[in-house]
Amino acid sequence: MDPLRAMKVFIRVIDEGGFAKAARALDMAPAVVTRVIAELEARLGARLLNRTTRRIALTEVGVAYLERARQIVVDVEEAEALASEATKEPRGTVRVLTTPALSVHQIAKHLPEFRRRYPQVSVEISAPGAVEAIDEDFDLTLLVVRQPPDGDFVARRLARSEVILCATPEYLGRRGRPQHPRDLLHHDALIPPISALQRGLTFYAGHFGDDEPAGETYTLVPSASAALRTTHVDTNYAAALQGLGIAGLPSLVVEDALVEHALERVLPGWRLFDLQIWAAVPSRKHLPARTRALLDFLVEVFGGEDRDPWLAAAGCETAFGQVAGVV
Repeated sequence: MDPLRAMKVFIRVIDEGGFAKAARALDMAPAVVTRVIAELEARLGARLLNRTTRRIALTEVGVAYLERARQIVVDVEEAEALASEATKEPRGTVRVLTTPALSVHQIAKHLPEFRRRYPQVSVEISAPGAVEAIDEDFDLTLLVVRQPPDGDFVARRLARSEVILCATPEYLGRRGRPQHPRDLLHHDALIPPISALQRGLTFYAGHFGDDEPAGETYTLVPSASAALRTTHVDTNYAAALQGLGIAGLPSLVVEDALVEHALERVLPGWRLFDLQIWAAVPSRKHLPARTRALLDFLVEVFGGEDRDPWLAAAGCETAFGQVAGVV
C-alpha cells in the first residue's frame, strides 16, 4: 500500500462526503476506494471512520489523523513544486473555489489561453454558490465581496465589478428609457425577493469616495408586483436577455451582452454598488508553481486594479455628471 496515496484518498472521501463521490472525483472504482481505506485502517490498527448506510463520520482518531494527513500532503506537494520549479514548467492540478457567475461568465472563457500557456496544468473548479471567505481545502479561492477581505491568508486584487441596471434595446424601445431612478416604478423589474430589499435600493449620482463632492442620492423601494424575484443571478440574466424587464446585474456577468448590444445599460449616470474580486491563497511558506501560474494569469487577464474592466470593455462606464439624460 502506498501511504501517501491512501492519505489522499482518505482526505477526498471526507471532502466529498462519501465513498461514491470520492470515487467519481478521483476517477476510481468505488470498490477500490473502499479497499484503500480498509487497508489504511488495517495498517494503522485503528478505525478512522464510522460508516452507516447514509453517512460517514470521523472517529476521534480519524479527526487527528485527518489533520496530520492534510499537512503531510501539503508538505509533499510543496516539495514537489519546489523541485518542479527547477524546470520552469508548472504542472499538476489547481483546485479553485469560486462563484457560479464568475466561473461561467469569466473564468471559463479564459481557460483555453491558460491551457495554451501551461499545458501541464489542470484546473479543477468548484462553484457551489456565494464565496465570501477563503476555504483552505482549495489552492485558490476567488472571493466576490463588498469589502476588502481580512484574515490569515494572502489575497491579490483581480478587479472591481459594478452592479448595473440593464435591459434589451427592444424592451427599452417599447417601454421607454428611464431618465431618473424614480422612473423605474413604471417598469417591469427583475429583482431579489422583497425581503432582501427591505431598505430599498439606493442610487448614487456622482463619484464615490471621501475626496469627492457628494452627489444626489435616491432610494427606491421596489414594487411587490415585480416581473421576477429571484436571488439566482443567471436566471435574472436569462430573463433580461428575453426582454422581461430591467435587471440589476454585475458587469462581469453582462459584459458580452453589452458588447454585442444584446443588452443596454440603463441609467448610466447612476451607481448602485460595487463587488470586489479577490484571489486568495492560504498562508503557506511556499506557493506551488501551478497555483502561482494561475494566480498571475488571472491578475493579468482582469487587470489587478480597483477598476471595472468589463464596463470599460463594453464602453459603458458610469458617466459621472450625466444625470437625468443631461450631460
